[in-house]
Amino acid sequence: MAQQPSFEGVIPILATPFDEHEALDPESLDRLVRFMVRLGVDGITILGVLGEANRLLDQEREEVIRVAVRAAEGKVPVVVGTSHTGTGAAVALSQMAQDLGASAVMVTPAAEAVPSDERIFEYYSRISEAIHIALVVQDHPASTGVHMGIPLLLKLVRELPRVACIKEEAVPTASKIRVLRAGMESREVPVLGGLGALYGLFDLEAGSSGFNTGFAFPEVLQALVAAARGGQWTRAREIYTRFLPLIVFEQQPGVAVRKEILRLRGVLGNGRVRHPGGSLAAATASQLVDLLEAVLPGVDLTQPLSL
Repeated sequence: MAQQPSFEGVIPILATPFDEHEALDPESLDRLVRFMVRLGVDGITILGVLGEANRLLDQEREEVIRVAVRAAEGKVPVVVGTSHTGTGAAVALSQMAQDLGASAVMVTPAAEAVPSDERIFEYYSRISEAIHIALVVQDHPASTGVHMGIPLLLKLVRELPRVACIKEEAVPTASKIRVLRAGMESREVPVLGGLGALYGLFDLEAGSSGFNTGFAFPEVLQALVAAARGGQWTRAREIYTRFLPLIVFEQQPGVAVRKEILRLRGVLGNGRVRHPGGSLAAATASQLVDLLEAVLPGVDLTQPLSL
């Protein structure tokens, strides 16, 4: 039986590894999942934006889920992105993830020519009714073009029992997290930050329960969460300030920087991004190496960081 996620702490979004011919690389995915388990993360999420889910065939999605669930060995919950522009397809993908051992699904709404909160609610309601595992509502207008207001998000929490977490990535994130937390009167669910932890310190100050994002050093985010939980805000600010240049560098468009860091960490065979996504330019790769040495001088990146 799938482990039930708490949606507290750090749940990294994982990249989908490809080989030099852009075919799935299950060996690298297995290493990546096991490395995350070794770091002591609170769960993993696959097939998100970082996971290039929109570039995968349905049978490839199935293989990614199978590999990740097998590699996790029940030690951490596995959350699967199942967003789709069609409600029926999103339902089917969510049921497939459930049947393959996922602990939860993460879903974004799709943009429509005539925006409608009612249809968005129906979209989530149909998915919720079709599964018995947890549902994460991802609010990420930068990728979806959909702006979900506070009343809609609170209605989803209030009326759909499967909704177990909100992943809040609509800027300014901290203010929205604060209002969401204050508005959950009849039922509270965790709110997790994303966006590569770009606003991570401020999200924690606003009451986020942790991170659900693809930053390639989850240990940094774990240290941030631990400091916040202990009320050690000076330490949290020091950690955030130290790693902010790397966080910002990672936030460049695309997923190539993160994939290259994961390659340097020894878990991906290469940093290939599936076309039409672009792989890392040589000059940018050189910049990255210099930045890593400046932020983590002499550190063996293939080993867990000690902070």
